[in-house]
Amino acid sequence: MRDHQTAVLRPGHMQSRRFGIKMLTPTMVVLLVMTAYPLFFTLYYSFTDYNLLKQLHKPATFIALENYTDLVKNEYFRQAVWNTVRFTVLAVVFEMIIGFAMALLVHSLKRGQKVMRILLLLPYLLPTVTVALSWRMMLSPNYGIVNQVLQSLHLPVYNWFSDIKTAFGMLVLIDVWQSSPFVFLLLYAALQSVPQSQYEAARIDGANAFKTLFYVTIPNIKNSLALCALLRTIDSFRLFDKVNLLTGGGPANSTATITQYLYNFGISSLNFGFGSAGAIIMTVLVLFLSSFYIKRAMG
Repeated sequence: MRDHQTAVLRPGHMQSRRFGIKMLTPTMVVLLVMTAYPLFFTLYYSFTDYNLLKQLHKPATFIALENYTDLVKNEYFRQAVWNTVRFTVLAVVFEMIIGFAMALLVHSLKRGQKVMRILLLLPYLLPTVTVALSWRMMLSPNYGIVNQVLQSLHLPVYNWFSDIKTAFGMLVLIDVWQSSPFVFLLLYAALQSVPQSQYEAARIDGANAFKTLFYVTIPNIKNSLALCALLRTIDSFRLFDKVNLLTGGGPANSTATITQYLYNFGISSLNFGFGSAGAIIMTVLVLFLSSFYIKRAMG
């Protein structure tokens, strides 16, 4: 009887697997075409002197690691790498702290949670170009409201995006202002899944707010914290639009990033071999930084 049931169920199981494979195949093909194919050719071109203008007359030639050695020796590129890493670390740390604080605040409210959620999410919903242009107007040295307020208070004013002392900090501030709501949204959703029974048990045991936070709340959402930090790290490492619109990498390359360097010396000059090598280095750095969050989440 059991053998007969197994023989009956097995064809249905195989049919279900075939159906699943057929449904996944289009998605896998798209992922391979959109991800694996460009990655393979980026890696291939990074070992060549491929330049779109030169290739009209002669094919690309294999130059081994010449593009990589040129990048490592380039002082501008090293400065861009350092700026990118520093920006990523500062932005992610502040965004995680502020976003987590906002999530805890809204989660603790008895009334008005919906209104607060909408208000706090507004900066993240704005296009990056709109955010950059709005901040450029507010921080303008001629007519910006920030300098006008500082002048009225008899405080020193700055040319915020042209002063080497303030340009980098302003980029971090603007990115934190826009991206902290993203952290808030993910962590607020994670807080909804924390069992209320654990909070009640902590109150019965006499735990104060800080002990409840560190021994109940954070352990329950640690995977969400790691995922959120991972997503923000990847996104922050790709910073380009704000830099390109606000500082152009200046002053004195103090705000130059890897993506902007690759745009200036790879895409704009059509030197795709050199740009591909930079893209591979950038990918390796992102994977290196992301590995800490992945190990933390898996542990």
